[in-house]
Amino acid sequence: MALLDVRSVSVSFGGHLALDEASIQAEAGQVTGLIGPNGAGKTTLFNITCGLQRPDRGEVRIDGTDVTRLSPSRRARRSLARTFQRLELFSMLSVRDNVRVAVETHRGWSGQREPIGPRVDELLERTGLTEVADVRATSVPTGQGRMVEVARALACRPRVLLLDEPAAGQDEEETTRFATLLRSLADDGLAVVLVEHDMRLVLQVCDVLHVLDLGRVLAVGPPEQVRHDEAVLAAYLGTSRAAAS
Repeated sequence: MALLDVRSVSVSFGGHLALDEASIQAEAGQVTGLIGPNGAGKTTLFNITCGLQRPDRGEVRIDGTDVTRLSPSRRARRSLARTFQRLELFSMLSVRDNVRVAVETHRGWSGQREPIGPRVDELLERTGLTEVADVRATSVPTGQGRMVEVARALACRPRVLLLDEPAAGQDEEETTRFATLLRSLADDGLAVVLVEHDMRLVLQVCDVLHVLDLGRVLAVGPPEQVRHDEAVLAAYLGTSRAAAS
């Protein structure tokens, strides 16, 4: 059974069908990619998964439990965390204090009483932020700002981690380190779901890909299988494999 199971969700905005019976499953210990052209419905599917948007039809299950009607905060308490496409940091705080706020928040509602300082240091080290820990968050490059968001999400000790374009703004070296982090998170047993346009990163780290186009799932499977799918080629390139070769 998938740790995250989003089943046949549909949602409309002002008569526009943004998602049409879309489904995605994510297994513990895997990186699951969710890709597709701009406007395909990827972020909308994330919003439904985390509870920011209620679907017209369909359901969301975490570890077999139906959470479709639960609020985002209650889903977080069921071990789901996410980052957002738009970078949002506490602008007046340092990198360290941005992460500290997340650790303290989790400590408050989880009942855990682990020391805050060592946990913050652990997250900074794991996400490669130790050297800029005391820099104001809005002064670090965008790629590192993205990692601050990842560190804050990890502070919640999620079992399901949704990442919405986390590599945007990263240089080649940062992306390489980030790929290693993603694989290590999966090795720790997390179900990582990645929305990303950097196809080199996607093909490197993902175990399974789900491809969305116009709100519908076009293909599901291992990256090497999906990248040669005729429907996927048509959605991305506007052509078939034969015409593109």
